[in-house]
Amino acid sequence: MAGSALAAGVLAVAASLSLGLAAVGGASVTAQRVAGAADAAALAAADASSGAIVTGEEPCALAARVAEASGATLVSCLLEGPVATVQVEAAYAGLAAVSRARAGPPEGF
Repeated sequence: MAGSALAAGVLAVAASLSLGLAAVGGASVTAQRVAGAADAAALAAADASSGAIVTGEEPCALAARVAEASGATLVSCLLEGPVATVQVEAAYAGLAAVSRARAGPPEGF
């Protein structure tokens, strides 16, 4: 009888740890996905602002479209000359994963 209770306890602990690790893993994947979306959106806005790509869209509208294609939402977009700074977010388990990125020519260019 004591062995059955011990086995049930071990299984309950293992199941709890597995669920916790799955949640942490999912949050980590979401954070990386949002970081990639922010990078891509910032690059798109900076390229559109500098004329490196020809588009009929405003740079921030293009950044919003790129972020949405990556599964995120553009929260803010700031253009300072050829430099674009964006912030994007996506939800995971009811929480917001937020990332910022900046793109433009190298310093002193």
